Amino acid sequence: MSIGFRTLGRTGLQVSEVSLGTMAFGRWISEKESAEVLDAALEAGINLVDTADVYGSGMDKDNPLETGESETILGNLLGARRHQIVLATKVHGRVGLGINDAGQSRYHIHRAIDNSLQRLKTDYIDLYQVHRFDEQTPLEESLRALDDLVRSGKVRYIGASNYAAWQIAKAHGISAQLHLERFQSVQPEYSIITRGIEQELLPFAISEGVGVIVYSPLGRGLLTGKYAYGEQPPAGTRGAFGEKRIQTLLEQEHHFRIVERLKPIAARKNRTLPQLALSWVLSRPGITSAILGASKPHHITDAWPTAHERLNVEELNEIDAITRQAHVELVGK
Repeated sequence: MSIGFRTLGRTGLQVSEVSLGTMAFGRWISEKESAEVLDAALEAGINLVDTADVYGSGMDKDNPLETGESETILGNLLGARRHQIVLATKVHGRVGLGINDAGQSRYHIHRAIDNSLQRLKTDYIDLYQVHRFDEQTPLEESLRALDDLVRSGKVRYIGASNYAAWQIAKAHGISAQLHLERFQSVQPEYSIITRGIEQELLPFAISEGVGVIVYSPLGRGLLTGKYAYGEQPPAGTRGAFGEKRIQTLLEQEHHFRIVERLKPIAARKNRTLPQLALSWVLSRPGITSAILGASKPHHITDAWPTAHERLNVEELNEIDAITRQAHVELVGK
């Protein structure tokens, strides 16, 4: 069974409901290993590939001069296949030592897009996303700069990542007033163990026709079942690489309780934990695509075969009860 497709926001663009995240490219895996992952994703039917100008080895070294490896590797690997994919990248993070080498000023956005295009060896970006909210730059300035890129042909659509509902609402108001391109998508974190977007962002996105491309649908790997509470992360995992955000999750025992209580549901449905976690995300209303941040080909091939199968209401309610109970136990400690 091939991966399905969903419409991105208020556009006619069709994107695969499972997408490939490339943060590992050039950061944890080599170009050869990245090629194997990319090939597996495209063979599975994935057409949305997500990266960012800051993805690279510098992320683990706090070195802004070592960024862009992910884009460079993608540029080397895509070649004639460029037209087959919806290519998404991001701007905001620090990519140099200069005072203006970060953020969403017109100055930085125009420099950043040209550098990304050069690394990716392409003339245009399909989805250009601001990586997080910039409190220092007026939204009008950022939106005008992004609108310039669309009008010039360097960008097809624009989106936001890690934005709150009110921030997108404010941006949409400015875009409508000034007749500028609007954010067609938002990229938040979402999984069975990280459900904060259900409070405001997800209802807002459904109401306003904003595509929702979620990252870490497997809970940064925790929902694969390969980690154990109080034990050292297995070699080769994101936890073993020392990524700070997964380390924070691994320190919270209630997450492991959720994982243990999900196992019987996965077994009953003859699925692996990653397959169950991915199906849960894609069964939730308003989700456009779930990004798999793969570092090995089997991360793609193991997860996607059941992605098209939706969980029923009873199964969704059962998982809701599991997460609620874990929260009650945490609060009651």
